[in-house]
Amino acid sequence: MSSEDWLDEGLVLLAEQGAPAVTLDRMCERMGMSKGAFYHHFGSMPKFRTRLLAHYEERHTAAIIERVEGAGDLSARAKLGRLAGVAVDGAGADLGVAMRAWAKQDSEAAAMQERVDAARIAYLRELCEGLGHAAPERMATLIYLVVIGGAHVMPPLQGEEMRGLYQLLFPLLDGREAAS
Repeated sequence: MSSEDWLDEGLVLLAEQGAPAVTLDRMCERMGMSKGAFYHHFGSMPKFRTRLLAHYEERHTAAIIERVEGAGDLSARAKLGRLAGVAVDGAGADLGVAMRAWAKQDSEAAAMQERVDAARIAYLRELCEGLGHAAPERMATLIYLVVIGGAHVMPPLQGEEMRGLYQLLFPLLDGREAAS
C-alpha cells in the first residue's frame, strides 16, 4: 500500500465519521495493515494529519481546477458549467462538512480551509470576470456560499437539486450591473 492509499482512506474515514475517528488504530484496521506500515509512511499521527490536510487541499481544490482548465479552450460560461458538474458529483459534500467541522477545532485544519476557500473563490471570481460580471467578487462568493450551504442543510442537497440551484444562479452571471 502506498502513502496515497492511506491518505485516500483517511479522507473516506473523515467523511464518514469526522476527524476524531481518524485514529491510528482505525486507520490500520481499515487498511488491514500494521502500525509499523503506517509509521513507515508517516512517522507519526500528527504528520499523517498534516499530509491528510494537504492531500485534501490538492485533490479537492487544485486538481478540480486543473480538470476544468484542462478540458480545452472553453469559455468562462462553459468552465462554470463544468465546475458545477464536478461540484455536485461524488461524495465531496460529506467530506467538506467534516473538514469544516475539523477546522473549527484545529488551527492547522483551519488554516488549510482558509486557503481552500480563498483559492476556490479566486477561481470563481476569475470566471465571473471572464463573463464580464460587474461584481465578480460578490458573485463568486454567492456561488460558493450556495455550494457550502447545500452541503450543510439536512438532508444535504445533491445531484439534481444542486444543479437546479446553479441553473437559477447562472442568469445572474449575465447581469452587468451590481446591486448595491
